Amino acid sequence: MKVEKTDMLPQKAEIIEIKQETKTNLNIKTFRLRFKDRSQRDNFQFKPGQFMMLTVFGVGEAPFGFASSPTEKEYFEFSVKEVGLVTEALHNLKEGDIIGVRGPYGNGFPLESTEGKNIIFIGGGIGIAPLRSLINYVLDEENRHKYKKIQLLNAFRSPEDTLYCDDYEWWENTENTEVKYTIDEPCEGWSKCVGFPHTLIVEELNYELPDTRVFTCGPPIMIKFVTEKLRELGIDPAEIITTLEMRMSCGVGKCGRCNIGHYYVCKDGPVFTLEQLGEMPDEY
Repeated sequence: MKVEKTDMLPQKAEIIEIKQETKTNLNIKTFRLRFKDRSQRDNFQFKPGQFMMLTVFGVGEAPFGFASSPTEKEYFEFSVKEVGLVTEALHNLKEGDIIGVRGPYGNGFPLESTEGKNIIFIGGGIGIAPLRSLINYVLDEENRHKYKKIQLLNAFRSPEDTLYCDDYEWWENTENTEVKYTIDEPCEGWSKCVGFPHTLIVEELNYELPDTRVFTCGPPIMIKFVTEKLRELGIDPAEIITTLEMRMSCGVGKCGRCNIGHYYVCKDGPVFTLEQLGEMPDEY
């Protein structure tokens, strides 16, 4: 991929809505953006699983995967967990403020080869954000017929840490779609699943083999145990897909910070199959 100087220049985008997702010290907000320039809005395209570099002017930039579906034409969204300098600066912004965006970058989820398959989504915490982009894409009324049974297992630390509550009614009422929610520990008022995702795969998911593809994203320890359980159940590593955003910096494969073996997370990913992850060195 040849990178032009203009590709590295952030374009102006307006924050049109900010939603506080969590109610705990796990501070996550979803930012809804649109380009200031109308022509950029009209021509902008991306795939679920791709990412953008967001810039807070005078502070810095960081990569974030899309949390919205490309079927939404008037805006795009990112969910941001407050963990450092740039994310803190983002959290301090308000609606109407201007930030810089560049991209989209990365390979995105394999949409065409997923058509005609059963789909299982297993997400944990902020890892549900990039999955939401794909979930909302496949559940869109123009796309739902392309896929078989869809199951979602969404894991959170506590009820106060759940994300995207406004989507739940839509997800749950879509035909041939099953949605489960789980938290780490039981608590008063919670009547849904309790436990870590890998312990609930057998109990809660009525998976159908073959023709099943799994998309999972979350903390590394969650991905490790979930993928191990899926392997035990006989799901092909090539059908288990996750997304990495670890260590990315420039977004275009020039800085080398996200290099793992012969892969660059920003260029060759951030979407990888478990089969590909198996080829990576132990540092992953």
